[in-house]
Amino acid sequence: MKTKTLHILLPTDFSDNAWNAIVYALKLYADEFCTFYFLHSRYILNPVSRTYITTHYVDTLKEQALKELADLKDQTEIANANANHDFKTLLFEEELMDAVNEAVKQNAIDIVIMGTKGATGSIDYLFGSNTVKVVNKIKNCPILIVPDEHDFIAPKQIAFPTDYNRFYNDELRALKNMADLFNSKIRVVHISTEKELSSIQKYNMAMLENYLVDYECSFHWLPDYTKKAEAITTFIEELKIEMLAMVKYKHSLLETIINEPVIKKLAFHPKVPVLVIPE
Repeated sequence: MKTKTLHILLPTDFSDNAWNAIVYALKLYADEFCTFYFLHSRYILNPVSRTYITTHYVDTLKEQALKELADLKDQTEIANANANHDFKTLLFEEELMDAVNEAVKQNAIDIVIMGTKGATGSIDYLFGSNTVKVVNKIKNCPILIVPDEHDFIAPKQIAFPTDYNRFYNDELRALKNMADLFNSKIRVVHISTEKELSSIQKYNMAMLENYLVDYECSFHWLPDYTKKAEAITTFIEELKIEMLAMVKYKHSLLETIINEPVIKKLAFHPKVPVLVIPE
């Protein structure tokens, strides 16, 4: 019986950062049946400048983008001789976050994989503004964000921070799916901001243990001696974590981090891919 084909969306601006995320995706899903969709957004930012843009110029830009997508598809098929993998191209004229949202709906996308920043990325920012916009826009599909120049390492250890204030159930399907790829160990990490867990937190922890019972799992406690982001960064380094998974919901740690643009303020700069799980 053939395994389910995964539908994976790969937004690209044809930068090295985007190519790096594509290579990571191909290696991550090397043994899976996948259709990869290369998505390029040909959005013209300034509405005033549109007035002076001729139809010929727009057509030329479209042809150029279609050619770059076709070249990318050809390049990938040569670099990735994998019978399990198919490739398609998508060209949108909407802003990237809207293009990704539309593509996710139209193509039953299972996961979006993208780089931290595009061609104009600044080192002062954890994620580029486009990546943050996509993370904030997409409500129904996990997003894997691959750091710039990150070489693929199989995610045998995945860190999952939680405050135990939430009851998790099927929204953690994305975490399980990722762990299934390499029989990964899930390291649940809690930063102790309280002297002891409340009854609700204890219940949620027990439910989480039960939900992950079929997975190799360990539970860790970090003292609240520093900023949460610093604590998690240290945890990643010390335990040689290869992926960080975080659920994005209102007032979550992830939301705090991505909406705080300058790294220095949060000292959060994971050198591992971040799996963003929608609420």
